[in-house]
Amino acid sequence: MTQDTDNRSKVIVRTSITGIVANVFLAAFKAVIGALTHSIAIVLDAVNNISDAGSSLITIIGTKLAGRQPDKKHPFGYGRIEYLSAMLISVIVLYAGITSFVESVKKIIKPATPDYNFVSLIIVGVAVAVKIVLGRYVKSVGEKVNSDSLINSGEDATLDSVISASTLVAAIIFMVTGLSLEAWLGAVISLVIIKSGIEMLKDTMSRILGERSDPELAASIKKTVTEFDGVQGAYDLVLNNYGPDAWNGSIHIEVPDTFSADRIDRLIREIQIAVNREHRVILTAVGVYSVNTKDEEAKAVEEKVREIVFSHDHVLQMHGFYLTKETDTIRFDVVVSFDAKDRGEVYKSIKADVQKAFPNHKLQIALDTDFSEE
Repeated sequence: MTQDTDNRSKVIVRTSITGIVANVFLAAFKAVIGALTHSIAIVLDAVNNISDAGSSLITIIGTKLAGRQPDKKHPFGYGRIEYLSAMLISVIVLYAGITSFVESVKKIIKPATPDYNFVSLIIVGVAVAVKIVLGRYVKSVGEKVNSDSLINSGEDATLDSVISASTLVAAIIFMVTGLSLEAWLGAVISLVIIKSGIEMLKDTMSRILGERSDPELAASIKKTVTEFDGVQGAYDLVLNNYGPDAWNGSIHIEVPDTFSADRIDRLIREIQIAVNREHRVILTAVGVYSVNTKDEEAKAVEEKVREIVFSHDHVLQMHGFYLTKETDTIRFDVVVSFDAKDRGEVYKSIKADVQKAFPNHKLQIALDTDFSEE
């Protein structure tokens, strides 16, 4: 474990422990007040605090497991366990919302008269303030260290503060008017919790499934690569995420066809070192496209091919062009946007038009993808 990773884990664990302590105290106070006042809303709020403490515990366990060193079975490490922890927290939030909704409906059908007092309202008010501060703190730390588990816990705590505030409003309305709205309020709040749980689960599942590369990160890596002398372009960047801030990837570079194997080897190693140092991304492979530098005819052919390619809709990029005169072979890659109705049809159309323009040449055209396409 690197020093940065170790410090990140300590921050997550420390923040989660703070959440556990705060939620346990809040749950104890609310459980007592809820029982004394016969308030289903306050009791459900107390149960919700216990689930929040459980979420923080899951975050700690997930962070510890994710920090394990890579081994033979998992050579890329265990970082993705943090995503599983975030998913489990989302499920807990969703379950809490469903349970609360069921209990609220029961109280709507068979209402119980609450018995609020001034002291209970003060305690609920304090709980609201604590939850607001706790939610903002946990979420801000989560965003700072890129922890989905902390972000989800922070959002849940913020939502809890809304729940507690709503309970407080319902209590005041009952004390002033005698109208009990807490069961109905509990049902509405439960639906909000369910919606929040579904959104959290959806976001986390998307990360586990594999999202496109961060466009800003991709652009900055390509900028670093193209700053090296001799690199005329950087393409085909593929980034694989193995946990928060754990990236492996590959890229292709365009270099003059006069470069020796030794020069290319040194260039690739320097690029890998720079990208790892500046972006904390391990480039496991750097492929090479050669660029024609010895033949003026090749430049004219490339310009004509480029004109044909970009006359088609949804074409984002053309790269890796090379003309081999000895075999009359034209090769290049074309990137077609996912916005195209049928990327395959666009590719076939491009190939047909290029072949029509150069009937005596062999074509090696690859349909490529920009994995950071916005």
